[in-house]
Amino acid sequence: MPNFIADHRPGPIGIFDSGYGGLTILDEIRRLMPEYEYIYLGDNARTPYGTRSFEVVYEFTRQAVLKLFAMGCRLVILACNTASAKALRTIQMRDLPVVAPDRRVLGVIRPTAELVGNLTRTRKVGVLATAGTIQSHSYKLEICKLFPDVKVYGEACPMWVPLVENREYDSPGADYFVRKNIDALMAQEPDIDTVILGCTHYPLLLDKIRRYLPEGVTPLSQGAIVAESLRDYLARHPEMETRCTRGGDCTFYTTELPEKFVASASVFLQKKITASRVTLE
Repeated sequence: MPNFIADHRPGPIGIFDSGYGGLTILDEIRRLMPEYEYIYLGDNARTPYGTRSFEVVYEFTRQAVLKLFAMGCRLVILACNTASAKALRTIQMRDLPVVAPDRRVLGVIRPTAELVGNLTRTRKVGVLATAGTIQSHSYKLEICKLFPDVKVYGEACPMWVPLVENREYDSPGADYFVRKNIDALMAQEPDIDTVILGCTHYPLLLDKIRRYLPEGVTPLSQGAIVAESLRDYLARHPEMETRCTRGGDCTFYTTELPEKFVASASVFLQKKITASRVTLE
């Protein structure tokens, strides 16, 4: 296992996702903090993570984090709900103290949980996410730690990511599955008034989600939440902020063919990019 203890050079902020959805997080972070340098790494060759075991998600995520560390990142954001749910805590507690005690890995679940308790009036919150995130109960655990009076209800949406990645998010088929899963969630508890979109792909379905949510129910996308949380984190940890290089550049890496990544990434970023291929091991 590599050791990064002796390397104190500043570096870019790393953003990792198992697929493409993390690009929605990256986009919001760069909009809020354009001055920093970023590296985006997508493990697109092995996506999706949502149906994989805790052990496999941990191993894949650990490999990605170590790759980003090797590329010079001092701070890595897991812009993936499944990785945040199944791997973040183990990486923070088991790996970082040994290989990189002065580096940090943050996720997307905690910032969302911190916000939601201040938004819900009925104290009933829904989560729409992949099967892996729902089965991990990560949102329920985090929210209930912070707000014990809030009840959390989850609904797995196995078709939503394929719809987005196959560019079918504006199709009649998308309407069918979005309505079906929202109806199933609301059937669990009609008084839900806040719904977390617990997957970074889901903002591309936001128009349909708003259409089928009952009136008065608020959907929460994570991009702006995570961006604000990261800005706050850097303000509270100047020792980390000074280790983040500036310049406004963003470099993209993928474990898939770069041509395929670039074509799909344009759906999320609405602009042309270039990417390079890397291997994780």
